[in-house]
Amino acid sequence: MKKKVYIVEDDPKLANLLKIHMEKYDYEVALARDFNQITLEFGKVNPHLVLLDINLPRFDGFYWCRQIRTISNCPIIFISARDGEMDQVMAIEHGGDDYVTKPFNFDVLMAKVRGIMRRVYGEYASGKFPNIIEIQGLSLNLEAMEAEKNGKTLPLTKKEFLLLHEFMGKINQVLTRDHLLELLWDDQHFVDDNTLSVNVTRLRKKLQVLGIEHAIQTVRGAGYKMQITWGD
Repeated sequence: MKKKVYIVEDDPKLANLLKIHMEKYDYEVALARDFNQITLEFGKVNPHLVLLDINLPRFDGFYWCRQIRTISNCPIIFISARDGEMDQVMAIEHGGDDYVTKPFNFDVLMAKVRGIMRRVYGEYASGKFPNIIEIQGLSLNLEAMEAEKNGKTLPLTKKEFLLLHEFMGKINQVLTRDHLLELLWDDQHFVDDNTLSVNVTRLRKKLQVLGIEHAIQTVRGAGYKMQITWGD
């Protein structure tokens, strides 16, 4: 199976050069399209590794690295024109695994990519582990589509999984009904709005089984948001 790389670079020329070069090494490559929705795109791509620029529109790479780290341990290599030592320190402290300064040698970058891939997924891997989101003792297994807390595990339907994944990635943020409808169904125009309410209710009941009450709250006239109402 090909390893997937997600490239977050707002220079289209460089992004496409990286894509072409990495595809020669048999990697599957996805380029960032919406720089306001990097975490959402990351969840859809589900890559094995991220190449992340620092200077990006609206939010910088440090911000997006922190957001990705709330949902995944996927390796992240920063690629940036910033060559200061403090930028490199900040990249590592925000959750990055390595740092490459532009302009860079493609062969050097590929050596770093292959090295991390081997260490995390290949011959040097210390052990296979599922991709897991964990917040305050609540875990979401992205491979098995299961929620777990205090040793109790519950399987989730696809819709429940997608909802919980989105809520856990955006704690305390209001998610509009239109956004969630678009997330769950390809053509929301043919979906009864009540269907979303039913799926949210089902997810709430699953969380209650895990001992989590009132975490998903209705925001009248807007949508829903998830707050941390539980502890370890």
